Amino acid sequence: MKYRRLVGRLIYLTITRPDLVYVVHILSQFVHALRKDHWDAVLRAIQYIKGSPGKGIVIERNSDLLLRGYSDSDHARCPLTRRSLTGYFVKLGNSPISWKARKQTTVAKSSAEAEYRALGAVTSEVIWIKSFLKSLGIDHSTPIELFCDNTSALHIAKNPVFHDRTKHIEVDCHFIRHHIVNKTISTSYIPSKDQVADIFTKALGGEAFRFLRSKLGISLPNAPT
Repeated sequence: MKYRRLVGRLIYLTITRPDLVYVVHILSQFVHALRKDHWDAVLRAIQYIKGSPGKGIVIERNSDLLLRGYSDSDHARCPLTRRSLTGYFVKLGNSPISWKARKQTTVAKSSAEAEYRALGAVTSEVIWIKSFLKSLGIDHSTPIELFCDNTSALHIAKNPVFHDRTKHIEVDCHFIRHHIVNKTISTSYIPSKDQVADIFTKALGGEAFRFLRSKLGISLPNAPT
């Protein structure tokens, strides 16, 4: 099927085009249940790519080697299962090195729970990246800063007291708290308008999309932003 082939090619492009991740995540869910709206959407995605040929990630040699992570969720995003969507983005200095959009495995009862699970996902990712960098002789001695725009999720991360509101995510709570106490990570608030991971969890208006895209570290060759 032509739709399947086009979506497959779009998935391949997300290796160097994080700005495509959200739309490709949505389009890939309809490979077996194609409707005209989906076909029109994939054509619009291709048209968008044609408007920016040659764009990709830029690795800056003069950048620092500090890891920073951003996480976000769209609570109850799926209309069929009500599972939330997790999105995260990781930078090494100013260079993008990891990004993801995926459905959460269980249904979150609140937006705070969904955001906390997203925070757990980016924590796992940066811990792995830190270990990989260490194998290359790059030691990340300072806590990895993780940015979240949900104050309730940040409160759960910094508050070791568990009760009825948090016991259903207790494993994630212990996991994140462990790395905060050990100074592997630190958590910080970021306003929603500046939360770059937002671009992986929801459809944005043109102005908001372009603003967050400018923070992804993608540009034309020899023209770093």
